[in-house]
Amino acid sequence: MGSETIWFLPMHFPTRLIQLRKAADLTQQTLADTASVHVNQIRRYEAGTAQPTLEALIRLAQALHVSLDDLVFAEGERGPSDDLRLRFEAVSHMPEAEKSVIKALLDGMILKYQASRIMGTSSNQASS
Repeated sequence: MGSETIWFLPMHFPTRLIQLRKAADLTQQTLADTASVHVNQIRRYEAGTAQPTLEALIRLAQALHVSLDDLVFAEGERGPSDDLRLRFEAVSHMPEAEKSVIKALLDGMILKYQASRIMGTSSNQASS
């Protein structure tokens, strides 16, 4: 596994790390020891002056007994919006054949959106 820094962590990551560390009743030193990270790095992460590598994030999550999502993202930040969640729930009750059609439709729309972003066109231009 590489040790490249992840530069796109949310701005609230330092606060989240502090909250989780304190909720686990760990000192910075104890977290550092448990996660095999130098205590100065923990201080930098919590101060927002450094961002952990993916390897360090995994070790921190394990030491804090949380998922990577819980460590990196705020509550509700990654999930679908409420209106989409309701639609997904409705789809989950449909027969498998209908679910397959909906999945294929979603996959096609996602691919179209990603292609339009790569090509630098808006969705209106891409559908013309």
